[in-house]
Amino acid sequence: MMDDGAGQSRDYHRKIVDVEQLVRIVASLRRPAPNQRPVTIVQCHGCFDIVHPGHIRYLEFARAQGDVLIVSITGDAEVGKGETRPYIPQELRAESLAALQFVDYVVVDVNPTACALLQKIQPDVYVKGAEYATSNDPRFLAEREVIERGGGRVIFSSGQVVFSSTRLISSLPQSAELAAHRLALWCRRHRLDAERVTDLLAAMAGKRLLVVGDSLIERYVACDPAEMSVESPVMSLKELDSRDYVGGAAATAMLAAGMGAEVILVTGLDEDAGSDWVSETLSKSGVRVRSVPRRGDLPVRTRFLADDHKVFKVERGATSPLDSVGEREGVELVLSHAGHADATILYDGGYGMLTPGLLRGLGATFRRLVPIITGGAADPHGDITSLRNVDLLCADERQIRAALNDPAGGLSATTYRLLQTTRAKRAIVTMGKRGLVAFDRRSHDPESPGWSDRLSSEYLPLLAPRVTDLLASNEALLAVATLTMCTGAPLMQAAYLGCIAFAMQACHLGVGPLDATVVDQWARTRLELYSEDVDTGMDDADAEQGWPSHAVVN
Repeated sequence: MMDDGAGQSRDYHRKIVDVEQLVRIVASLRRPAPNQRPVTIVQCHGCFDIVHPGHIRYLEFARAQGDVLIVSITGDAEVGKGETRPYIPQELRAESLAALQFVDYVVVDVNPTACALLQKIQPDVYVKGAEYATSNDPRFLAEREVIERGGGRVIFSSGQVVFSSTRLISSLPQSAELAAHRLALWCRRHRLDAERVTDLLAAMAGKRLLVVGDSLIERYVACDPAEMSVESPVMSLKELDSRDYVGGAAATAMLAAGMGAEVILVTGLDEDAGSDWVSETLSKSGVRVRSVPRRGDLPVRTRFLADDHKVFKVERGATSPLDSVGEREGVELVLSHAGHADATILYDGGYGMLTPGLLRGLGATFRRLVPIITGGAADPHGDITSLRNVDLLCADERQIRAALNDPAGGLSATTYRLLQTTRAKRAIVTMGKRGLVAFDRRSHDPESPGWSDRLSSEYLPLLAPRVTDLLASNEALLAVATLTMCTGAPLMQAAYLGCIAFAMQACHLGVGPLDATVVDQWARTRLELYSEDVDTGMDDADAEQGWPSHAVVN
């Protein structure tokens, strides 16, 4: 057991342990010295986002039930109370609890429920709040079964002084300092620093990327807002200038090429002037274009701007699905290049390139040939649910809600439905100016129970200092996240670099270029990547196990 008094307060960081350490500690406590009675182990489990008086009384009650109090907290990825929760990151939540004198050990549980940890610890007493006394929550019932099967018992606290962390947090103003500290802890937890970002960007160079999907032209027309028309009460605009950008799969390919990848784009083009311009622009950017015949001119989406504000948008060009000959040619083209690619991006722009026939024709052969397949779709025409069995889906929140006809459900539940519908492994869901959430399955084996289990998720705020235009931001995220995965990096590192690309694109009007050197320079201005001052309790042994050294800001 821990020492009482001032020494305990000074050494509260020593109370924060990992699961393996805790198992060893409990085993030693259960081997009492001669003539000593057995130690009674008590455990509590919860989120503890803000430790309030209700928590204090609950934990004091729990400590009175035995000799040693273990508090396990739900990890950030498992909290599941909304995309911006927990309010306090797991490292700081653990510190707050460890600082309490009557708490002996604190552990972060990375599982969705306490069942696995309870099975390992087998506490003598498991204390829950009074509200659980009549609860039929299956998660609690499973925990109760584990406790009682191991010979322990469940006790419900008195429930005096009731507070709600959710209500308290909703009433608090957003703290910029806490947000910055939380982001720094997030990067430290996922082993990201400036040096690691530089290494990942360098590793993207030369990666072979195959992009398949619809291309189009994004046109911006700058106008001077004139006076009201005398003909009728309508807005009168005077055109000043116009600029064209490649869009859709073409933009995704061009942005990936800017990051140093070797990119091949398979898309539908015709013999019209727009198709010629797109092909020429991509060639200058280093993208090799392989086209299948498209019936009709390339689609053009025109936005009219007055004083840098978008006034309205006009679309020209109808959906033109590939015919049977085009589908066959498309399948042959994709499969001929797939075996040489490190990854493939499927992009459904909704204009007829990724037909059900083409996707069906690719089939299992395509999946065997390509190590990594990712997917994205344009809003509002693309169908994100048509992209099946991929390693990562990148989509906008409104887009997946529209695709699943789920306007009001929780984001985690909606994304779960998306992954179950498409049998995808992971998803990054963007929320415009609110940032993004990265979702992952507990197992990527469809035969494992973890495949259909609750998703783990982590939130990243928007990293842009300002938002000028979100056009091509999702395409930038898709391109960079895919290339990051090609380096062997895990999902959360891919999400962070994708978030940087999203932010940089959001600062541009139209489709801004991406360049690995510029991205690296921009990333090095991010303070969360220089977090030596953030204490997560990592010791030298942790550092020897692959934690990156942190660069120093001069």
